[in-house]
Amino acid sequence: MQGSSVALWMRRLALAALVLCFCVVVLGAYVRLTAAGLGCPDWPGCYGHLTPSGALHSPQSREIYAQRPLEVGKAWREMIHRYAASTLGLLIVLITALAISARRQHLVSVPYALALFATVIVQGLLGMLTVTWQLKPLIVTLHLLFGMTTLGLLAWLAMSLPTNSWGNAARRGFAHAVDGGAAPLTGARQLTLLALAALALQIALGGWTSSNYAAVACPDFPTCQNALWPAADFRHAFVLWHGLNINYEGGVLDNPARVAIHFSHRIGALLTTLALAAAVMFVLRRRGLSGSRRWAWLVLAALGLQLAIGISMVLKTFPLWLATLHTAGAALLLLATLALLRSLTGR
Repeated sequence: MQGSSVALWMRRLALAALVLCFCVVVLGAYVRLTAAGLGCPDWPGCYGHLTPSGALHSPQSREIYAQRPLEVGKAWREMIHRYAASTLGLLIVLITALAISARRQHLVSVPYALALFATVIVQGLLGMLTVTWQLKPLIVTLHLLFGMTTLGLLAWLAMSLPTNSWGNAARRGFAHAVDGGAAPLTGARQLTLLALAALALQIALGGWTSSNYAAVACPDFPTCQNALWPAADFRHAFVLWHGLNINYEGGVLDNPARVAIHFSHRIGALLTTLALAAAVMFVLRRRGLSGSRRWAWLVLAALGLQLAIGISMVLKTFPLWLATLHTAGAALLLLATLALLRSLTGR
């Protein structure tokens, strides 16, 4: 296969995997929010079948899982998520194989491709444990984090491939940054990395909030339980391990612990906003970083959108569509932040 053909296929695979990964992350949130995470109590099948339809027409299979009756709607939501995730895994396998076969062309770093492959393998194992360990919050949160990590790795790959408009624009930003001097570039990169770390922690807090069913613990805004600093149980809010053989569907924590989790998520949102705003303002106010300004504005827009979604979600008493959109907003903010960082980084 010629070099141009390999590059073309790699771009196609990377972009297809990126779009599909975004859909898988959002679909995973929808499955979790509709209490369909245990719609199929076994893995990788559904009541021992490839589809819920097979289980529906198999009384013997349903008898094996008599403690959890089949709910067809929930089962289909769970299985559609698994089908999409499996397809994503296949695309990443193809990306890895192509990177190895074309390693002499230095199109994609083989260690990077292998890291991406390892990440999606771990993500698959976490998906299995999410079901078999009955929605344990630690596993559900890690499942979200590895999903976002996969999304980030695919985005970085798509931005780094040659003759890619997104990647070329990011590299043009880097060229402008170099022209402006090393000091602004270094400062902008450090601030963006700090903001990215804050965003990652905030996403983890979001996963912990959702997996512990703590979203509704603060039904008011800007106060929480009608107080600026509510009564909360921080001692038990972040205990990572409660043991196996516990069904975590619906949550197991008392309300004061859930309040502590939700309130921590709000504090995290404030700190993350400050970190992202600092990075954006630094880039926008430095002439030498003009090539990165479009990405800084994109981060600012994604941040504003995510804050609006989060606040509206509380004020409108947590409708399903807004709660799902909140995860999509987090993914978009991650992609925008990575695009800004890529514009500040050489190839």
